Amino acid sequence: MSTTKADQSLVVLGAGVIGLTIAYLAALTEDVSFNIRVVARELPAEDMDSQGLENNQGANWAPMELGGRDQRVREWEQKTFNKLWDMIPTGLVKLLPARAYAAQEGNASDLWWKDLAQNIRILPPSDIPEPFKAGVAFDTISVNPVEYLPWLQSELISRGVTFERRNVRSLDELRNLVGPDGILVNASSLGSRSIIGVEDTKLYPIRGQTILVHAPGLQECLMGELKTEEVTYIIPRPGTGQPGTAILGGTYQSRSWDTSLDMQIAKRIFDRCAALAPCLKSAESRIMKHNVGLRPAREGGPRVELERIPLPLQSTHGLVPCNESPTNDRDHDQGSMLVVHAYGFGPGGYQRSWGAAEEVLGLIKAQVALKRT
Repeated sequence: MSTTKADQSLVVLGAGVIGLTIAYLAALTEDVSFNIRVVARELPAEDMDSQGLENNQGANWAPMELGGRDQRVREWEQKTFNKLWDMIPTGLVKLLPARAYAAQEGNASDLWWKDLAQNIRILPPSDIPEPFKAGVAFDTISVNPVEYLPWLQSELISRGVTFERRNVRSLDELRNLVGPDGILVNASSLGSRSIIGVEDTKLYPIRGQTILVHAPGLQECLMGELKTEEVTYIIPRPGTGQPGTAILGGTYQSRSWDTSLDMQIAKRIFDRCAALAPCLKSAESRIMKHNVGLRPAREGGPRVELERIPLPLQSTHGLVPCNESPTNDRDHDQGSMLVVHAYGFGPGGYQRSWGAAEEVLGLIKAQVALKRT
């Protein structure tokens, strides 16, 4: 960062992988020196067991339908894959040979992601287990959220970024923190559905249930094609604190807010995964944890865009709570707050994080440049 502190305030709401990656790129940029604060209900160093953080996601790169339909998303994924691939020597990212199985036959020329992942090749019929009919092998990557998110946080702290634990219910609460000329990045995930001033009803949860296992024998990522709300995947993770771990999945239950553990589903997950990887039933393998989390999906895809929100907040329901700050005067025009939204990435937050963060930073820097002219 520049040694000259700029007056530019940047507040990031949300400490998941999207918010932290945006803050990280902003802290590293050389042409603008930001005064950065991250505000979140849960923080990585203290709250890794929270369902509000993405600690139970696969956190790998895998082909998803939206990347094949939306060129913008595909570019995010390409930039993120390349960045994470380059980080493999750090130990934070694991190089994974992978096999993806499908119910119908196809060939590599039909894969939208054939130029994104590494070393793609069609599997011969002898290498395809029942009940699948086709398969493709390739090289991909994974990260371990339990180590990756705290690493991002520690990197930010070392660069002067401050963190504040706060449960934000209304954007009004942040206007004094952001300041009259500051910028707010809204990376609040599913919180954007209920935070007053955003209230995005296009957001919905995808319930994911997984199992964390210690299984040193697993060295390959295995995936079955998604056709129902229950899907099969095995994702080995990197890590020094918990080496030899993998995530077994899972479920893809759209619009389910249920965060309770279903042990019948867990049994089906384990049995499907063990059919693909019998070493899961060996003596050296053991179950470490069951996970349930909600992925923040959005109708129409992720929202990454700039919005200027008038203050004080106006709402059709007329029920905006009063900010009790001593400086608050709700009868006085408070101007507006510049907000860059970055949420609604569903199960693809990790694999789109660096590309989306780069776009967000571009929007922020364009506004800073406008202010200077």
